[in-house]
Amino acid sequence: MTVTQIPDAVVTDRGGTVENRHLVHAAVVDSSGKLLFSVGDPSRMTLSRSAAKPIQALALLEIDGFDQFKFDNADLALMCASHNSEERHVSRAREMLLKAGVTESDMRCGGHTALSDSVNRAWIKSDYIPTAACSNCSGKHAGMLAGAKALGAKTKDYHLPSHPVQMQVRRVFEGLCYPDETNVPWGLDGCNLPAPATSLRLLGKLYATVATSADNVTKGELAQDKSDELRTRSLGRIFHAMSQFPELVAGEGRFCTELMRAFQGELIGKLGADGCYGIGIRESENTRSLGAHGALGIAVKIEDGNVNMLYPAVMEILERLDIGAPQARRDLDHFHHPKILNTVGVVTGHVSHQFRLSPSF
Repeated sequence: MTVTQIPDAVVTDRGGTVENRHLVHAAVVDSSGKLLFSVGDPSRMTLSRSAAKPIQALALLEIDGFDQFKFDNADLALMCASHNSEERHVSRAREMLLKAGVTESDMRCGGHTALSDSVNRAWIKSDYIPTAACSNCSGKHAGMLAGAKALGAKTKDYHLPSHPVQMQVRRVFEGLCYPDETNVPWGLDGCNLPAPATSLRLLGKLYATVATSADNVTKGELAQDKSDELRTRSLGRIFHAMSQFPELVAGEGRFCTELMRAFQGELIGKLGADGCYGIGIRESENTRSLGAHGALGIAVKIEDGNVNMLYPAVMEILERLDIGAPQARRDLDHFHHPKILNTVGVVTGHVSHQFRLSPSF
């Protein structure tokens, strides 16, 4: 008799009958890259999409002369954002363009429907057509334009893979993930910029590295090598910018914002389109009890790209690892156990977490 193995998945049912299985892959690693726990295939190659933004921001901070634009931590948070296009997001993006001495017409991202339903309703009511500054990636594009100017390069084609600013991003990302490899896969993101691919294990390591840097800056444990010290400070700054301004990283009602608000500086989290997520968790007694050396990184991918099923998977992993205070996780229960309702508010189904979080040691 053949035994059929049920795949690791977030499952939705209606009246007890399974409607959908959303396959889950995840890697839980420490800053050394040691795999501690996994779901599905932790080596799955995944386009990190916007989950790569903290490292793209790092590449910009490491450009000589980038500090001339005097971007503060709120600006840096927007550079890492996939935001709601709320007024605070759009106005800050335009202020960043002013600081960089460029205009909205220089941006090579397009306007699009907002990620916020309430923003969209307001736009429709006022017959507003969103412009490039309204793109959920406008902070990143403003930063890229500033990076091009700091490099002394033309701003016109800053979005192309051959442009010096994108080559800088590529060097930094690949140097952190693949220092000894060539031909690393890249795609084109929805906002018209190159998007790197990596295994979930390596993406988790990147996020653990960001969190470890925040710890090292706080403790004053910095490398003697000047370039290593500057990188640690930049990564630590990115962590603190995101955790200090979570409302700029996403917006009202969004998972990234509510996650970082609930955990109050213990972690950062960033969505990547089509069901990818990265989390960096600062070192604590809890992370050490899990076998981590230093901070912890988690990378998650929903195979079919369903973001609504991604958040329950992320929350279930945090629950099983006992990350953070129980109250912080309870505050996010609407993401962990979302209700499936019909048009009159009747519960018609349930979401369950039918996956194994397997130790790797």
